[in-house]
Amino acid sequence: MQVVPIFTDEVAQAGGWHGQALAQAFARRGWQALMVSLDSCHVSIVDQHVRVHVPGLMQASPIAFVRGVAAGTTQQIITRLNILHTLKRQGMYLYNNATAIETTVDKSMTSQLLAEHGIATPNTWVCEYRQIAHPLMQQALDHGKTLVIKPLFGSQGKGVRLIQTPQQFALPQEMFVDGVYYLQEKIETGVHQHDYRVFVVRGQVLAVMKRKGSDWLHNVARGARCEACDEDDVAALGLQAANVIGLDYAGVDIIRDKEGKCWVIEVNSIPAWRGLQSITAFDIAQSLVDDLLQFA
Repeated sequence: MQVVPIFTDEVAQAGGWHGQALAQAFARRGWQALMVSLDSCHVSIVDQHVRVHVPGLMQASPIAFVRGVAAGTTQQIITRLNILHTLKRQGMYLYNNATAIETTVDKSMTSQLLAEHGIATPNTWVCEYRQIAHPLMQQALDHGKTLVIKPLFGSQGKGVRLIQTPQQFALPQEMFVDGVYYLQEKIETGVHQHDYRVFVVRGQVLAVMKRKGSDWLHNVARGARCEACDEDDVAALGLQAANVIGLDYAGVDIIRDKEGKCWVIEVNSIPAWRGLQSITAFDIAQSLVDDLLQFA
């Protein structure tokens, strides 16, 4: 039986729910999944030969699934992503590859690419210093706008909050935002008290759902309720955004404003799909695995 690495930050949890769903899907196709954390891999350069050592992988695999890159220092993250870059250069097909992950994990770069390709995304400001961020915040508030401050690297709504008052303390110090302020104008949704997740695989929309949270955030990890959705303009915009970024598979977050216009809020290269699976009849993990196996 051939072995396929699943790079995950949940090795201690046997890959977590998503890793286990993928392992079962691979097993149905005759492959054995190996849960590996990138921080346990290492590189050797001996006699001009570069080798990536993946614990437990006795024979090189033509494919790998990237389900998570563990948090760490800047040097550690670069080292882990460089392992993925090396594996790709040596012929392994990575789902998604390091370039895609680097692009989407940096919300600023995602916002830039979306805007440059004419895809509606909220007004955004990115800077390093509080003395720059505060006047930007004040200007937005003076025009009746609410801002959202987000971690540049982050997911599942962690660390996301509204800026609605002009007080100086509304902005955290640089150390508490890891040195970068990522500010976005909040889209006013009116009666549309939900957002959307569009799940795209290889240039096709696999499924779409509405997410309804108890407040203005609608992340499933925060308890949002999931509903099936068949709104064509949402699906089309999600597909367009995923294609612009260049992803094998993606989760695109979209919100509809009070006038009915759709905006792309975020594009995820390592999206969760547990909530989506709860309202989807087919096996999403199997669809992902079958798509990847064409490169085996």
